Amino acid sequence: MLEIFDLNYSMLANEKSEEIFTLRKKIFKDRLDWAVKCTNQMEFDEYDNLNTNYILGVYKDKVICSLRFIETKYNNMFSGTFCHYFKGKVLPEGNYIEASRFFVDKLGVKKSELRHYPVSSMLFLAMINYSIKYNYQGIYAVVSHAMLAILKRSGWRIQVVEQGISEKNERIYLLFMPADNLNRLILIDRIKSECESVDFKFDDWPLLYSFLEL
Repeated sequence: MLEIFDLNYSMLANEKSEEIFTLRKKIFKDRLDWAVKCTNQMEFDEYDNLNTNYILGVYKDKVICSLRFIETKYNNMFSGTFCHYFKGKVLPEGNYIEASRFFVDKLGVKKSELRHYPVSSMLFLAMINYSIKYNYQGIYAVVSHAMLAILKRSGWRIQVVEQGISEKNERIYLLFMPADNLNRLILIDRIKSECESVDFKFDDWPLLYSFLEL
């Protein structure tokens, strides 16, 4: 069973936070070579704080995928780190959340039975279910071109609000990601089309995926 759930920063146990931040270092620093802060083989920054909620996908007690959410009324990556890449653009007022530090542990997935399943789409559905559960109007995120392509392949009807250029001189995108029943159904159909052997309640939160063949 793959369980995807949320935890506030204050509720992260030491061993789980170390696991998340270690995976983030391997992905964002070692593999992608982003300009991120690392200490003791872990990646974390000022946006990992009491205003942060994490989405965690756990399979056999190991974190397989994750991201972090911050309500846009608080300091977040777009208002801080990314703002000058988008000519000082300001997000609209409202009950929105910003998503950052998306990852799927590809090596962990490859070594497990999950290698046959669309884990990214499962994580995206969890993002929508979380947002609907807590009555958010939608999600904003800054993503790379590679992540934009993954999101588009999922079928999620994301909107590119603006384009910018990162410190690596690479194109990045400010996205609005609608969290509604239409996009939830699109992702459900996508997941079921790729694997008929997965069972889940599509509108649940937390989201539990049972695999009939595992």
